[in-house]
Amino acid sequence: MTAIQDSFDRQGLMKTIGAIVVTVQPGYVEIALPFSPALTQQHGYFHAAATTAIADTAGGYAALTLMEPGDDVLAVEFKINLLRPAVGERLVACARVLKPGRTLTICRIDIFADRGSEPGSAGERVLIATMTQTNFRVRTQRPSV
Repeated sequence: MTAIQDSFDRQGLMKTIGAIVVTVQPGYVEIALPFSPALTQQHGYFHAAATTAIADTAGGYAALTLMEPGDDVLAVEFKINLLRPAVGERLVACARVLKPGRTLTICRIDIFADRGSEPGSAGERVLIATMTQTNFRVRTQRPSV
């Protein structure tokens, strides 16, 4: 968790938009983004760019949890389907590794909007988007034997 959090803390975009790491487990990461009017598009929904940014980041970190210490990861491809308007108190990107590999790791990221979380409300989590992502392992130099 510490290595993922340390790396996340160095991401200027995540800091700028107010995203936070919620969960880190082997092959699984959640990143949350609280609502802010600064993150909306013209209709008042979370902007697709904000949705995509947390999904991309969560997927990369999910992949990184299964790599060797010192390795890094870069997304080389992703596809996002925006399923319904992103309306809620926060978005949560839940990333799971589908297939780890020596070079490429494939992830699926489901993005939910948490709605109705005010006191006295039952609350609701609505799937608003889903992403598939391919990540490339960036190997560190290891001493030759």
